[in-house]
Amino acid sequence: MSKPVDNAVSTVRTYIQNHRTAFLDDLAEWLRIPSVSAQPDHAADVARSADWLAAKLQETGFPTTEVWATEGAPAVFAEWPAEDPGAPTVLVYGHHDVQPAAREDGWDTDPFEPVIHGNRLHARGAADDKGQVFFHTLGVRAHLAATGRGAPAVNLKLLIEGEEESGSPHFRDLVESHADRLTADAVIVSDTGMWSEDTPTVCTGMRGLAECEIELYGPRQDIHSGSFGGAVPNPATAAARLVAALHDEHARVAVPGFYEGITELTERERELFAELPFDEERWLSTAKSTATYGEAGHTTLERIWARPTAEVNGIGGGYQGPGSKTIIPSSATVKLSFRLVAGQDPDHIEKAVRAWAADRLPAGIRHEITFGAATRPCLTPLDHPALQSVVRAMGRAFEQPIRFTREGGSGPAADLQEVLGAPVLFLGISVPSDGWHAPNEKVELDLLMKGVETSAYLWGDLAENWREAH
Repeated sequence: MSKPVDNAVSTVRTYIQNHRTAFLDDLAEWLRIPSVSAQPDHAADVARSADWLAAKLQETGFPTTEVWATEGAPAVFAEWPAEDPGAPTVLVYGHHDVQPAAREDGWDTDPFEPVIHGNRLHARGAADDKGQVFFHTLGVRAHLAATGRGAPAVNLKLLIEGEEESGSPHFRDLVESHADRLTADAVIVSDTGMWSEDTPTVCTGMRGLAECEIELYGPRQDIHSGSFGGAVPNPATAAARLVAALHDEHARVAVPGFYEGITELTERERELFAELPFDEERWLSTAKSTATYGEAGHTTLERIWARPTAEVNGIGGGYQGPGSKTIIPSSATVKLSFRLVAGQDPDHIEKAVRAWAADRLPAGIRHEITFGAATRPCLTPLDHPALQSVVRAMGRAFEQPIRFTREGGSGPAADLQEVLGAPVLFLGISVPSDGWHAPNEKVELDLLMKGVETSAYLWGDLAENWREAH
């Protein structure tokens, strides 16, 4: 028996196909703007990128489009209210700035002159993140075409920042200052990816981050190791002992209280991770390593996605030049970073690390600890209704089961979750081979169109699911 035709799917796909060329032409125009936020020489380009997007969103149909200034690069806000006053509100997050890129970095073509080779569009920002932001413009129009609506089924908002590739230094202040305009029932982050082209996935969470620098001071100046060695404390030795004490024999973080309150993986989540086609040897090759390492009792994917970690990012002190210099150095430095999972509070981690370091350093070693800005972890439970809407929308687009991943890194999504009090869902179609931040960055055009299609189905599913739940 033939599979019944889904009229909505047919209408969406026809609409997308009929508008594909114009969509890609517009995207290419945006990609030509070198909106490199990390380079001051491109500040005008970042501003031009924001203006371009605001104008294009207005052309798409958003009745409200605004460019929001920050102390750094501008962000773009857009809003399209639903006709139903009881509809849920959804905020889409992404960014319009890009990483630096130059032909001499190893690009085969000009990174800011988009080129299509077969089914791939090459340009800086094609996947990270302009392509994944832009698919929502065609997606919402396909949604309207398929449903006959004059406005989206949800109150749709977009916040597209201009400093993500520079660490989002002003993003939290931006969200806090505009919290009344950004209020939402759910946040969709389109700045992430999938497991592979053949295995579509939805990310359910990102780890948080806390990082610090510990400066250790001993003698007021470098002193002779023959005259004083073994009789006064050595800050370089203290740094080494501190680093050695960071983990126990099972590779667990040995800072007292570090694991307090964490959300443990459920057995179902562990099963779902295990179902992914993970090739450890291939993964090791991308890590440029020959062996895995980490907390006992957990798989590699669990370690990088769902377990908290502590890493030594740098350690130094004393003489570093050629030959020898027999001294006790006056100072040493340790740089540490901590990836955090749901249930961990960066403020608690800072207090725990400060107490741990103070307890482990000998008399005669003075120390100072400086913590940088922290990022909170975010996690959406597998059974969350809004997550299920994302999964169903992707399932219709890809016509196969959708699996689940997490992100081991950190990002500004947690600021949205914390300030707005809304669950964060991830919708991305990029794959590892897209080469984010690397030469010849690209996006797979078939996957980009699947992102458009997923967006077209998502708003109706979220609205219907919201009505049923409320």
